[in-house]
Amino acid sequence: MSSDLHRRAAAITTGGASSIQDEERAVLAVFDAASSAWTDGDANAFVEWYAEDATVILPGFYLRGKADVRAGMGNAFAGPLQGSERIHTIQSVRFLSDDTAIVITRSATTFPGEAEPPAERWESATWVLSKGEGRWLFEAYHSCAAGAEPAGADPAP
Repeated sequence: MSSDLHRRAAAITTGGASSIQDEERAVLAVFDAASSAWTDGDANAFVEWYAEDATVILPGFYLRGKADVRAGMGNAFAGPLQGSERIHTIQSVRFLSDDTAIVITRSATTFPGEAEPPAERWESATWVLSKGEGRWLFEAYHSCAAGAEPAGADPAP
C-alpha cells in the first residue's frame, strides 16, 4: 500500500472524531486503506486494519485471528489473487455504540484486464468494526454470494 495513503488513513482513523459524519469517514477510510493494501498485494499492510482476534468467514474459509488472515491473504496475493483489486460499495453504516460499527457492503474482486467484475462474483458482506485507542479495526467479516442487484435497489411503488 502506498505509504501516503496509509498515513492519511491512520490520521483519519485516530483520535478526535467528534461527529457521526467524522466517525463514518474514519470507518470508510479503513476500507480504502485495506483495499489499497489488497491492490498492492501487501498482506502485512492489509491485516494492519484487522483486530488481533478478528474472524473472517467466506465460502470455504474460516480464518481465526490476525495471523490466519495474514497467512491466508499472503498466499492468495502470491497466487490466485495476484494483481487483483477489491471493490466495496457501501450499502450502510450503523453505529451500535461510540466504538462499534456494522457496515454492509456489496463487494467484488477484479482481476487484471477486467474493467468490471462479472455479476456472479459480487458478494454481500457484513463487517463489524471496533474502535480502540482511537482507531477503527475490522473485528469480523462474513460474505456470501449476492444477486445481480443489491437488495432494495428497486424504486418504491
